[in-house]
Amino acid sequence: MEQVQVITSRAMAPSTPSTAYSRDLGDELRRLRETCTNLKGHEVAARLGWDPSKVSTIERGKARPSEIDLVQFLTMCGKDVDFFEVFKQRYRYAFDEYIVQAAGSLRTAVMAESTAAKISSYETLTPPGLMQTQAYADCLYRQTGIATEEQIPGLVQMPTDRQAVLKRHDRAACVFYVHEIALQQQVGDAQVMEDQYLRLLFNSHLVRIVPEEVVAVSAGFVLWEYETARAIAYSETEFSQVFVQDPGAVARTRQNFNRLAEVALDEQQTRNKLMEYIGRPRAEIELLRSGRRTAR
Repeated sequence: MEQVQVITSRAMAPSTPSTAYSRDLGDELRRLRETCTNLKGHEVAARLGWDPSKVSTIERGKARPSEIDLVQFLTMCGKDVDFFEVFKQRYRYAFDEYIVQAAGSLRTAVMAESTAAKISSYETLTPPGLMQTQAYADCLYRQTGIATEEQIPGLVQMPTDRQAVLKRHDRAACVFYVHEIALQQQVGDAQVMEDQYLRLLFNSHLVRIVPEEVVAVSAGFVLWEYETARAIAYSETEFSQVFVQDPGAVARTRQNFNRLAEVALDEQQTRNKLMEYIGRPRAEIELLRSGRRTAR
């Protein structure tokens, strides 16, 4: 009996297809180990009687830790039973193929985004967050009223910080489909809109405009693809964030992007379309300025 217990305790955690949320779980366990102990992963494994690779597998979100695994790991990190209960509740669906999170908690989304090898995005009402200027984002929150005055600076800073993913030397291959409706909605004044159009124009090698005559049947969605992990289909509203790794849903998302590739403007056509919009607010700005000069 004793021998069986020893073998069981040292057994490797069975490998499980990871999800965006399981990788979030693993990263949080790694952070706790590094901040709460002075132990390397293999040292924790030795103290817990685990296979040396078990800690690494769990911390990469590639193995589902059992309840006993979590108790042992978190106890090693000095956490009590109350912390364990909250932690277990927080990550209870980490390996599910469909995960719904409350809007605003971007940790899982940012991790999924920053580790992707390819990002495909479709937006109908606004430019994607990775392409928004700070002024546009600020005006968007103020005009929609979905955030308080105190929340707005932090909400505006988040997409700005996320845009660093596009500046990395090893950045993901990206394509951003933006429906023309997003260009037509007035957010802020003419200067804010012109600056936003310019941001899109400077990144026109990544942007494809979907013409206004193409019916917009969705508020938008994203597909994150990886070198080894399974792809993730993602969508969000002001109320929730949905992560999907069901193969059928991911296949349908790919089909949607294939269709968008057929109907969207190419790179040169996208540039031309954006130049049309840039000319409109510039004319409005000049009209406003001339009006001020006349008033003086």
